[in-house]
Amino acid sequence: MRHVNGTPGNKRLSLQLLLGSGALILVGATMLFQPSALIARGQNPNTHQSTPRHKYSEHIALTYSEPFAKGAHFLPSNLETDTGEFIDPASFPTARYCGHCHQEAHRQWRESAHANSNRAPWYLRNVELLKQEKGVEFTRHCEGCHDPVAMVAGALNPGVNNRRSFDEDGVTCSVCHSVQKVDTRGTGSYVLGVPAVLLDEKGAPIQRPVSDAEILAHLDRHSAAVMKPFYKTSEYCSVCHKAALPRQLNGYKWQRAISLYDEWQASAFAGESPLPFYQKPQVSTCQTCHMQDEPLGLPEPGAKHGQFASHRWLGANTVIPAYYHYDEQMKRVVEFLKNDVFGIDIFALERGAEHSQDRSAETAAEIVAPLGRVAYAVTPGEVLTVDVVIQNKGAAHSHVPEQRDMYQSWVDFTVQDQAGKVLKESGSISPESGALDPRAHSFTNRLINIYGGLNGEHQVWSSRVVAYNNTIQSGRSQLVRYSFHMPAKAIGLIRLTATVKYRRFNQHFIDFGMNMRPGKHYEETVVAMASASMTIVNGNNEPLPPATEAIDTWRRWNNYGVALLDARQYDAAVDAFAQVVSLRPDYADGYINRAIAEIQWQRFDDAGTDLAKAVAIAPDNARALYYRAMVERTAGNLEAAVADLQAVVAAYPRSRDAHHELGFTFYQQHNYAAARAEYEAVQAIDPDDLAAHYNLAILYRRLGLKDQAEHEAAVFNDQKDDPNAAPYALAYLRKHPEVANETSSWHTHDLDNTSDEITDALPTSFTGTQQ
Repeated sequence: MRHVNGTPGNKRLSLQLLLGSGALILVGATMLFQPSALIARGQNPNTHQSTPRHKYSEHIALTYSEPFAKGAHFLPSNLETDTGEFIDPASFPTARYCGHCHQEAHRQWRESAHANSNRAPWYLRNVELLKQEKGVEFTRHCEGCHDPVAMVAGALNPGVNNRRSFDEDGVTCSVCHSVQKVDTRGTGSYVLGVPAVLLDEKGAPIQRPVSDAEILAHLDRHSAAVMKPFYKTSEYCSVCHKAALPRQLNGYKWQRAISLYDEWQASAFAGESPLPFYQKPQVSTCQTCHMQDEPLGLPEPGAKHGQFASHRWLGANTVIPAYYHYDEQMKRVVEFLKNDVFGIDIFALERGAEHSQDRSAETAAEIVAPLGRVAYAVTPGEVLTVDVVIQNKGAAHSHVPEQRDMYQSWVDFTVQDQAGKVLKESGSISPESGALDPRAHSFTNRLINIYGGLNGEHQVWSSRVVAYNNTIQSGRSQLVRYSFHMPAKAIGLIRLTATVKYRRFNQHFIDFGMNMRPGKHYEETVVAMASASMTIVNGNNEPLPPATEAIDTWRRWNNYGVALLDARQYDAAVDAFAQVVSLRPDYADGYINRAIAEIQWQRFDDAGTDLAKAVAIAPDNARALYYRAMVERTAGNLEAAVADLQAVVAAYPRSRDAHHELGFTFYQQHNYAAARAEYEAVQAIDPDDLAAHYNLAILYRRLGLKDQAEHEAAVFNDQKDDPNAAPYALAYLRKHPEVANETSSWHTHDLDNTSDEITDALPTSFTGTQQ
């Protein structure tokens, strides 16, 4: 049996049995500082013992480049260390060593995106591009989350060896379990300390080698050393799963990159906002979805009752498991992606207005809906427009995440005859180039760079503007429309199928990332996340039996109405929600949803009537009170608006929207101190909230707080959208009508117009060439 610290393997078994009986121990719990672990790193095992940390830090600082600010070691990342000093990389045990006891955790972690965060070739190529264009110091922006050990070691410096042994561990056990403090700014906004696996009797970390016997004698202190309460919160995940592009990186201005935490916090999953269209029965954190308990496959002392919080962190990365041949991880990721994330409803046919782009026009189409529940007739050869409603119901954030311009998810819509032959299609992939049909409906965004081209290699440091953002937010619905001529000679069933598909990267980026030779393409796994079909025939189409309906009719109308709202089709949305309240007159949210459309349409009296009905059904409905306050404020009834919003804040104290609106209402009352408190509450939830910066700049000035006002104004000026960037997007869209079509909130995919050859989904410059 294997010996650990000179201890026979049977003692290790007793350690596992004891910890498995209920101690709160996760990966890294027995991270003993072994000389063998340090030797495996290529480090001198006596270095850490003989050289105090501050001397190591002083040595690194002698040649360390700090182009952004003196003493700001880790900019443009927000990462900090507990003392502000560097940390000797020898202080971090290898994940392999941690795995000598935590076998199951190590097995799962090794196949995760965390473990491979800084060795995947496509990531390294992108970082190398940044290094070549701007310098290695700028890569600290990325590596604060992708290679924390290198960051705190001071290894990201000119002249330092590019690859180190600890890079293979990426986000390793001892990093996650040595985080001391976090905030929700993102971009690596955490404080890292020297790893310790045991606290002394006074609660101070023991930063020396410890034996198994010491841990066994003090399990409570061991658990306290490697676990903190915030490790189980979404705020912990926000430190890297939220990010910005600061001025230090791009030499331009602050830009939001990803905001997964903010999206979660505003979603129904968090339970912190009354505004989602549907509420969830319980709160789900990031860990609820991405660290689900699962049965053990190998020994794991951190398990409880035979279950262990998954350290696979299942998500959407299909390339890592394919590239490294992690078959189990790939299987689990695909299952995760297909696990009821999307609802797809082939909801309606529009007839009578060929390729109508204006729903409000006199020639707008007649709507036949909901399909499957109504009878209708189809004339051979007539133009049909199919309305497909796609709901993001299973993800607590957007799909795909903001500014992940190289991710690719889209709708593949097909029209097939009875024999299965595809007659029409939008969303095909070219078998020659691997590129997606550029006219496909994609859940993506387009980042335009300073040269007017696309950032095809994810050069976010040169981004200027998002040309359009077609991502679908959590709990929201999106309407996708397809027009085609019904085959005149079709006999039998015509099958319409809509499928949401996903692959990690678009073809251009993965070919760049894998350094493919010209004419060669890297093949990726394409996952069909969800699919729905409907059949129609020339002639009469009868309703389907009720038993075949997968979703209630009222809910289908509700999802359709939400999609119309987001498409700014307010008149049509009012009609859709009228169907909801007709089918479910006891459903308060039906009236609230119709009121939202009426407010957007500036029909405030009608909205007030609907909100009164909602409050009559559910007097304490915070969502109804929130929107009633909007109507009251518009009517000048500020006291009533304040009372309603205060009730909302009492029920949802972390609702950014409620604090925003209450603050603005106080401002209208000239109650500046109260308004200030509300906007400061917003900043406590989201330190980068743009409106809070703007309004606090005004409020501080009116309260005589000049320095605070100037600070908030400066932050606002840096973070606000640049009005001079819009021409970049407009120039690009003028050249690419297939992309410009996607920016219209009521666009149609014309399946009869398929003459354009599919050459590449990103048809223009990808680097820095002026277009």
